Amino acid sequence: MNSSKSILIIFFIILSHFSVQVVSVVKECGAEEDDGCTNKKKALPLKIIAIVTILISSIIGVCLPLVTQSIPALSPERSLFVIVKAFASGIILATGFMHVLPDSFDMLSSTCLEDNPWHKFPFTGFVAMLSAIITLIIDSMATSFYSKKHNSGVVKPESGGEPVELAVVEAGGGGHSHFHGHHHGAKLEVQGAQLLRYRVIAMVLELGIIVHSIVIGLSLGASNNTCSIKGLIAALCFHQMFEGMGLGGCILQAEYKFIKKAAMAFFFSVTTPFGIALGLALASTYKENSPRSLITVGLLNASSAGLLIYMALVDLLAADFMGPKLQGSIKLQIKSYIAVLLGAGGMSLMAKWA
Repeated sequence: MNSSKSILIIFFIILSHFSVQVVSVVKECGAEEDDGCTNKKKALPLKIIAIVTILISSIIGVCLPLVTQSIPALSPERSLFVIVKAFASGIILATGFMHVLPDSFDMLSSTCLEDNPWHKFPFTGFVAMLSAIITLIIDSMATSFYSKKHNSGVVKPESGGEPVELAVVEAGGGGHSHFHGHHHGAKLEVQGAQLLRYRVIAMVLELGIIVHSIVIGLSLGASNNTCSIKGLIAALCFHQMFEGMGLGGCILQAEYKFIKKAAMAFFFSVTTPFGIALGLALASTYKENSPRSLITVGLLNASSAGLLIYMALVDLLAADFMGPKLQGSIKLQIKSYIAVLLGAGGMSLMAKWA
């Protein structure tokens, strides 16, 4: 799992390095325009409020699926969990399409950048496509690697549950017992493979969300526009809470030990507040409309959008909707479709403010 995370981190570093190299071909833009809303002193308390409220919202969102697992109605095997997860998946999908991708288009098509090459080639679409393909490669290779690694053993749920065998159990004796053992082993093999998929999904999704969260936190922390910050606080609280619910559901299904669950929940919760604090520290040097910032954040947003869109469509929505639980119930499918539309629609509405 660490190898897949390392590859993604290297990918993002390469993008950042590339953006620094091309700064020499662009001109510096002027200072931020004063539209009557720019006030550094008034913006500071708003940013502190943002750090606290977003942190609390993130903790509530990511921990809600983890602390409610003892409630029978909200266990992963129940229909309500599937519907809530579909709602959260719709939010993650809308985050990629309606928030991160448009921001990247705006940044990389800014008049602050040179016409050539930034206005001659659709870098946002290209980087997002490349990011989705790289995510597919990592997703596939990580699953294959860990499947082979555990092929002759067992995959332990880590949370204290029954170990799930990956190899088919060989049963001796008569024909009936052999068939029963083979059937039982095949079932466990499917369960083990599914558990591995959940773990890969949880790790890759968390990394994508963390990169995106730091970027939006950095932008908020560096901004002194009190008019936009007020709307951003409410929008980001909603965004972090329900995006956290989606991630929390994936962490729950991965059946990690408590310490690993706590670590993943912690890193998700603190990344946006950390980004805001970083933006505060760099406020004097970080300019949103400078070519360096536009290129760096624009490319990171594009790569984050490609990852989030891929994860939402392939690993979350498609995996659930094409799975046996939803395929076996048209009624549950319809409820889940409505949940997806509500989640995507609500997050799309937030694009008006954030």
